[in-house]
Amino acid sequence: MTIRVLVAEDQAAVRAALVMILRAEPEFEVVGQAADGEEAVRLALELRPDVVLMDVQMPRLDGVSATREVVAAGAGQVLVLTTFDLDEYVYGALRAGASGFLLKDLEADALIEGIRTVARGDGMLAPSVTKRLIGTFARPERPVGPEARAAVGALTGREREVLACLGAGMSNVEIAARLEMAEATTKTHVSRILAKLRLRSRVQAAILAQDLGLTI
Repeated sequence: MTIRVLVAEDQAAVRAALVMILRAEPEFEVVGQAADGEEAVRLALELRPDVVLMDVQMPRLDGVSATREVVAAGAGQVLVLTTFDLDEYVYGALRAGASGFLLKDLEADALIEGIRTVARGDGMLAPSVTKRLIGTFARPERPVGPEARAAVGALTGREREVLACLGAGMSNVEIAARLEMAEATTKTHVSRILAKLRLRSRVQAAILAQDLGLTI
């Protein structure tokens, strides 16, 4: 299966390097390149890529805002790639609906695997980001509003099980194996959960599951 990728990066040299890495992989097709956030949104809406590789710091429209618009329009999964793993970038990107957050100092193989993972519908976080999120979850639970609790309560039993698995950080393949169902069925459940809870990504669903203390 060909994975169609849009590269959004304002630095021409970095953008060219990313494109070169992706084009070396037969399964990837670079369908577009954007030099700023507004162009990234426009091209995502026009080209409907599988994955948007999104830089955070870009002119005209920052990567977090661009991510929010792309995800809201259903114009592709977003994998944020940045030099800095500052909390404002990490949580901003995840709240905006990004499916992953990686740092630019990673090896090419890790980038390739990150794109593959996000294209499958799974989440991908840099190790340093994962550690911080775990630290956040280790603190006392953050309050969950009554509307969110009601929405979760309205899920089917199976959907609640899938949500708990998301909270445990499981991929679609792992959830399918744990709950003994087809991977395609798992993807359908995840999509329905996100729609019912009005969430933009599985990462947001995982955070909600953690906040509610759901276990599997």
